[in-house]
Amino acid sequence: MNRRDALRKTGLLAGSAVAAPSLLSLLQSCSQTPRLGWTPQFLNEDQAQFISSFVDTILPKTDTPGALDVKTDMFLDLVYAKMYSPERQAKVKADIDQFNADCKAEYGKVFAELSAEEKSTCLKNHEANTAKFNRGVWGTAVGDQKPVAFYRQLKSQALWGYFSSEEIGKNVLNYDPIPGEYRGCVPVDEIGKVWSL
Repeated sequence: MNRRDALRKTGLLAGSAVAAPSLLSLLQSCSQTPRLGWTPQFLNEDQAQFISSFVDTILPKTDTPGALDVKTDMFLDLVYAKMYSPERQAKVKADIDQFNADCKAEYGKVFAELSAEEKSTCLKNHEANTAKFNRGVWGTAVGDQKPVAFYRQLKSQALWGYFSSEEIGKNVLNYDPIPGEYRGCVPVDEIGKVWSL
């Protein structure tokens, strides 16, 4: 082997040793980047990724469909776009951005980029430290309602969107399009699945 070939091979070996970690981290970052499979009508892409990641974390796919399977994230985006006043729309966007900023300050990443364990820890902290909705009677809250944080509001909306979907109403919950007789006193063990609304 001549000296030029030896220097060339040594240079290639040194270059690949320096470049390999950078290429691996680039490949890992591409595989971990969440992608949206839909175009938001109201939210920007980062905010839509937050909503998708949030609903998927609290309602993941198990033996029943998850929130993403029934498009709860798309439903919430549509609700924000069509039903919210401009003031409420601005508040939702500001709240999402603040939630992501808090995650970035605590974990170094926005919510959608956190690991499953970090997402779980983040949501458990919010669950423990935010005011809850008062119990209600026929849709009316009992007592004075303390202000409810964005986390709790979004969780409630996600549950509403999920359980209001046709897929869940017909195939997961009990569904009887033409109800029969009223039986007011039935043992709980005979009930089975929860009834759809």
